Amino acid sequence: MTGPVVCFGEVMLRFATPAGRVIADAQSLDLTIGGAEANVGVALVAMGHGARFVSKVPANALGDKARAALAGAGVDVAHFVRGEGRMGLYFLEVGGSLRPSAITYDRAGSAFATAAPEEFDFAAALQGASLFHISGITAALGPGGVDLARAGIRAARAAGVPVSFDCNFREKLWGAWDSNPREILLELLADATIMFGNHRDMTLLLQKPFSGDGAERRREAVEAAFATFPNLQVMASTARHPITQTHHRLSARVDLREDRHQTAEIEITDIIDRVGSGDAFAAGVLTGWLEGGDAQKMARLGLAMNALKHSLHGDWLRLSREEVDGFTGSSGDVRR
Repeated sequence: MTGPVVCFGEVMLRFATPAGRVIADAQSLDLTIGGAEANVGVALVAMGHGARFVSKVPANALGDKARAALAGAGVDVAHFVRGEGRMGLYFLEVGGSLRPSAITYDRAGSAFATAAPEEFDFAAALQGASLFHISGITAALGPGGVDLARAGIRAARAAGVPVSFDCNFREKLWGAWDSNPREILLELLADATIMFGNHRDMTLLLQKPFSGDGAERRREAVEAAFATFPNLQVMASTARHPITQTHHRLSARVDLREDRHQTAEIEITDIIDRVGSGDAFAAGVLTGWLEGGDAQKMARLGLAMNALKHSLHGDWLRLSREEVDGFTGSSGDVRR
């Protein structure tokens, strides 16, 4: 069995409105645990791979709840840090029909966002690890978040552990401070072996538009990424075409330097919750990578896990490997 994937980032409390209500009219909110890197770790464990989570939460009942939830999902939380500060929150207004879902962040000054790099024992957490996974969200939290991202990636590089980086561009977070996301992301991606991103991310990074139809545009962006980042070996992305809030078309693409695979587009209907589906996709691609799979296997697993996440409330995908491997793109009959 391969060593665990070390995930580093902020774990948050998620408050979601009931379907058909906006926050202004909601009398109750559904509370679950979320956060991009936590979502990846939980899904990896469900696929049979180990995951360690490195984070900081407040030393109170909210932090304890987040830590216990991840531990209950099978994630190794031995490298959690507890201390002063508040819990990061986000609020989800669940969309419907032609009204999109909307997210409001309340995470400024959280225990994680204000943590110092020296609070984390990265060297210990990375012992025996197969991969270090982080996203651009950590850097988007502010100058302190940039320092945290740098420290984690440098520690992984020093330990000889490959880096997986999900661009996860969050305009609201980057726009809340005097940031230069292009410069910062270029620096952080320089050490990545695996990149989750698309032509929009590459347009931001290179300040170069990619033209042509969808397939040609994605191909040009991949070639630009491999030329820009010599350490990069895998680039993965999805293409999503929303019809309504509950009906999307989805495909996946995985490119290696000597191999590539573009899946057929599938229809996803009766969507329950799409938040966290990108993280489920990342976990699927990483599952294929950990198992020595080719581009086709990575794309197939990524698409299956992304699609299946739409059937579940909350940020997490916690389905069995059997369910993922049996994904066909249609709902099928009741299993008995």
